[in-house]
Amino acid sequence: MSEPESSPSGDKSPKSTSDDPWPVRVVSQKVGAWIAKLGWVWVDGQVAQISRRPGSSVVFLTLRDPAADLSLTVTAHRDVLDTGAPELSEGARVTLHAKPEFYPARGTLSLRADEIRQVGLGELLARLEKLKRMLGAEGLFARERKRRLPFLPHKIGLITGRAGAAERDVLINTRRRWPAVEFRVLNVAVQGPTAVPQIIDALKVLDHDDTIDVIVIARGGGSVEDLLPFSDEALCRAVFAARTPVVSAIGHETDTPLLDYVADLRASTPTDAAKRIVPDLAEELQLIDIARRRIERSVLTLIEREEHRIDSWRSRPSMARPELMVDQRAADVTALRERAVRSLDQRVRRADDELRHTVARLRALSPAATLQRGYAIVQRDDGHVVRAASEVAADDLLRVRLADGELRAVVRETE
Repeated sequence: MSEPESSPSGDKSPKSTSDDPWPVRVVSQKVGAWIAKLGWVWVDGQVAQISRRPGSSVVFLTLRDPAADLSLTVTAHRDVLDTGAPELSEGARVTLHAKPEFYPARGTLSLRADEIRQVGLGELLARLEKLKRMLGAEGLFARERKRRLPFLPHKIGLITGRAGAAERDVLINTRRRWPAVEFRVLNVAVQGPTAVPQIIDALKVLDHDDTIDVIVIARGGGSVEDLLPFSDEALCRAVFAARTPVVSAIGHETDTPLLDYVADLRASTPTDAAKRIVPDLAEELQLIDIARRRIERSVLTLIEREEHRIDSWRSRPSMARPELMVDQRAADVTALRERAVRSLDQRVRRADDELRHTVARLRALSPAATLQRGYAIVQRDDGHVVRAASEVAADDLLRVRLADGELRAVVRETE
């Protein structure tokens, strides 16, 4: 026999084995005991379905988590619903006080509510404001973290409702602006309890598609309650974590769900999103034409300016008649040559005059000129010029130099 063990309810019961298995009723009882230990809890969720059976005092609700694909069945007395939320409709946000119960006969889990409160618009806005402050403090709205959209995306991912006006507005206006753009459209629920998980799943699919350059989340206008999925915390964090730039195009100009603050670009409407994600082909062609004309004008202006500059250069005397420079230099050379010739002639004539004067003076002082006048130079044999009779003696041999030739003489006597 196996050792007894404590059951969830605290009693002692034998351990189940392959030889001694527990009956279904025992397992069901133990599961019910475990679930009953949770006790009464307050639950927040969104009503996915309301079932009021005729003749029954019990109302069945399907309560779905706003951010996950999970739901629970809720049973409540009709008086509880009529007292707490008489105008409750599908898609409404509620807070209820309930106790989990396990029904052994069907093996199902449900919540039995004794109080149901429909969350009003004021409380919803207060919750959204609180969530907005929290996400802002975490940096999900920071401008420096937002990614820039590509100038011309090749392929756009679109998350929107099926066959809605938002889808038509985005597709038609985008292709009207740039016909070559491609789309990958994922249709999801855009309101109600299933909207958030479907949008998050579609976002993950498009974000992992390497051909997608930008993702657009679009929806038409609606009430604050209709746009609540686009203020969900899980969706905001999923958009913030996406690698691909995300454009939010929710509702109208005045609608500002929290997704607008987290997205990399906020478009006021789906039509505005089409204008923001792709350029207008006609405008771009017009800009190209304007730029081409501007370049042409700039080039022509530059050419004209250079032509004027060249004409100005050519109009200068040195360029218009370059031979004038040669003529002027030739005239300068001729004048200098003539000046040099005159100067040289003057110098030569002056030198000639000076030479004649010098020759005349030289001749006047030359002994030869004296000899020409009949004088003679008497020298002894040793070449000494005789200036006095006492310098020679009788029988000395003398040389007498005349103007024309020389004489040899012997001294006879001296006086």
